[in-house]
Amino acid sequence: MKEETVVTPYGSNAGKKAEVEQMFDRIAPRYDLLNRMLSLGIDVWWRKRAIAYLKPAKPAEILDVATGTADVAILMAKILKPQRVVGIDIANQMLELGRGKIAAQGLSDIISLETGDCEQLRFADDSFDAVSVAFGVRNFENLEKGLAEMRRVLRPGGRLVILEFSKPQVFPVKQLYNTYFKYVLPLIGRLTSRDMRAYTYLFESVQAFPEGNQFTEILTKTDFQNPLCERLTLGICSIYTATK
Repeated sequence: MKEETVVTPYGSNAGKKAEVEQMFDRIAPRYDLLNRMLSLGIDVWWRKRAIAYLKPAKPAEILDVATGTADVAILMAKILKPQRVVGIDIANQMLELGRGKIAAQGLSDIISLETGDCEQLRFADDSFDAVSVAFGVRNFENLEKGLAEMRRVLRPGGRLVILEFSKPQVFPVKQLYNTYFKYVLPLIGRLTSRDMRAYTYLFESVQAFPEGNQFTEILTKTDFQNPLCERLTLGICSIYTATK
């Protein structure tokens, strides 16, 4: 198995976790706008497609890891009608924006957000029917430890669903994708969020992430069952699912 390359946003000695927290707190005010603009809105469809994997199980209690501004938590509350969704993230500025969105949509009785580290979840074993992560696993400091913690809090038979960027392989999509993510996106990020490095990190972290079969192998290594990968939009994004 290919050894994971560690990529950090700013290259300081603070460690990946601290730098990721700093980065998302910096870009939080423009995060949702940039997501819609840079993906031409297709990220909403990606999220709905990932949530569809949970629908047959009708999960009552869901944990959304790296919840950010709670886009996935809100969609799950509306689509899946669970009793409870808990969203965790290390970036408090993102959570504050998420709480505002949840309150505005009248979902505060279903969704709660809290500061939390995916590698040290405060929840007891077998606490949730489902666990989701959207565009967050490549930011984990210790990927296997984070996955093992998510498995621990899943109930037996519970489902994990992960949505993450991947690398298209088909010409000319691969070339256009690389040019856009490596050069255009950091420029837009600098102009709008004043943090060019955050969007350079996006490209670098996607390149370093063990996608496809490599990632399903890691899911198997961390004792998940029946790992599957579905590539979306010519390989720009992938959904990974597995059960406990």
